[in-house]
Amino acid sequence: MKGRGSLIGTLACSIMLQALFTGASAQVSADSSVIENSPVTVEKASTHAMYAGTGFGSNMVYLGTTISNDQPFGYASVSYGFKDHLYLSATGYTLSGFTPFLAYYSLDMSFNHTFNSWFDMGLSLSRYNIAESLEDTLFSSFTYANATVGFDWRILYTQVSAGGLFAEDSWFYLQARNSRYFETPTFAGGKAFFSFDPYVNLIFGTIFTIETTEDTTTTYPGHGGWQRPPQGSSSTYSERFGLVEMDFGLPVAFSYDFFTFEVEPGYVLPFYSDTETSGAEGFIILLSAFFRIF
Repeated sequence: MKGRGSLIGTLACSIMLQALFTGASAQVSADSSVIENSPVTVEKASTHAMYAGTGFGSNMVYLGTTISNDQPFGYASVSYGFKDHLYLSATGYTLSGFTPFLAYYSLDMSFNHTFNSWFDMGLSLSRYNIAESLEDTLFSSFTYANATVGFDWRILYTQVSAGGLFAEDSWFYLQARNSRYFETPTFAGGKAFFSFDPYVNLIFGTIFTIETTEDTTTTYPGHGGWQRPPQGSSSTYSERFGLVEMDFGLPVAFSYDFFTFEVEPGYVLPFYSDTETSGAEGFIILLSAFFRIF
């Protein structure tokens, strides 16, 4: 089984970094980040592995909300792998037009296991810490836990994930992702190839609704900036569980020996009305470069 999950709408860059190098047979959740797996094929997994990565994106969308405030972002990450199953990662993020330079960082731990040619599972735990001066502008620090099962139907690879976000309040999410990973024959002495992983991802979670006396209705994704929408005396408040967002993407990666460069264009389609303050809509792109250190 091959393929990986996507950053867009699901996972963080550090989680995606782990997935890119987990080996030809591994499949992990991305978010979902989770992980999203393997443009780089390793003939025989070593006990210890270390990777580094860096990249740039036009917007960072996480579980229906932009956590980069609709701004471009850059990141640098380092990841340690043990026996191609357990991964520990640390990633720092910088945002265009924001200070300090390290706007927030994440610490991630994931475990994945492939049972056979058609079934695998993964567990992940991520912690996002933001600079105190940016909490009111961006989001509050939070923890995200996720469990994923993957099914390889040969034609499609399906991942079903259940996750919980823990901040000032807690929310539950479900994700369903279908993808089709494939790669070109190798060239350059068998060290280089291109890979493709088109996908469609659905995110389900709590949607808040506020109705005012002027018959104006606004809907927010479950976290709405990681905080419940304010309630005023002139409004009514309700919540329901439903489809939050649909993501489409086409990651294209070039791999040569220990190096991978990837371009991931995507489209985010939200199913709530408050896209200006809570989320993002439209095309986004992510550029990433990854290196295997050992």
